[in-house]
Amino acid sequence: MEYFIWNVNPNIFELGSLQLRWYGLLFVGSFFLGLMILQWIYKRENKDPSVLDNMLIYIMIGTVIGARLMHCLAYEPEFYLSHPLEILKVWKGGLASHGGMLGVIVALYVFSKKYKESFIWLISRITIVGALTATFVRFGNLFNSEILGLPTEKPWAIIFAKVDMIPRHPVQLYEAFAYLVLFAILLLVYKNVKFDFATKILPGIFLTYMFTARFLLEYTKTRQADYVTSLPFSTGQMLSVPFIVIGIIWIVWAIKNRSVDEQNY
Repeated sequence: MEYFIWNVNPNIFELGSLQLRWYGLLFVGSFFLGLMILQWIYKRENKDPSVLDNMLIYIMIGTVIGARLMHCLAYEPEFYLSHPLEILKVWKGGLASHGGMLGVIVALYVFSKKYKESFIWLISRITIVGALTATFVRFGNLFNSEILGLPTEKPWAIIFAKVDMIPRHPVQLYEAFAYLVLFAILLLVYKNVKFDFATKILPGIFLTYMFTARFLLEYTKTRQADYVTSLPFSTGQMLSVPFIVIGIIWIVWAIKNRSVDEQNY
């Protein structure tokens, strides 16, 4: 069987030591597209969008710091604790979505205190753009030929020629499309329920869907951690479980606390 061979240059262009990578373009581009969506949300709810430029900076910093630290300490602790300066070399790759989420939460908490915004309101709206960013990041991983799937003989398998000539699950695409569906679900819910209920329900939907998808798709991935545990789960799966539990509890709480006025919307 002939398989699709992926051999794309991860760099858009190179000028000496200067490189522009597809991953970086998609990562940053997702934030600016997210900014446009947030501007629409702010205007739709009669809020002042002038604070969004500052919020974007907070979110970007929180995402990178959180994602980098989680990758270094959860996936490759032995290496990075022995070479701490390597933690700063973000451009070499290595960002964990679980840490990125925690970084965003901390950043939004700090932002909400400084700008007198509702923290829960912010978190709920950020879930929409967060799902979109996750989609773009996984497409970036595809361009980097990283986060590889397990070998398979499925007809849609892809050979990542920069790594080896083994047909593998295109797990980056699995995740990208899963997160794109999540983005559509969150946007649909947001547009069709009252604002108060959207604030309550969106984070629960995001956490439950995002990390359930992540947990299940880990079965098609090669292991990323540089150590092995006695548990039958990968590091990514173990990190996903707390988020899934919190998400389910959040959804139950949101439904139980839905007002009569919201139910009649």
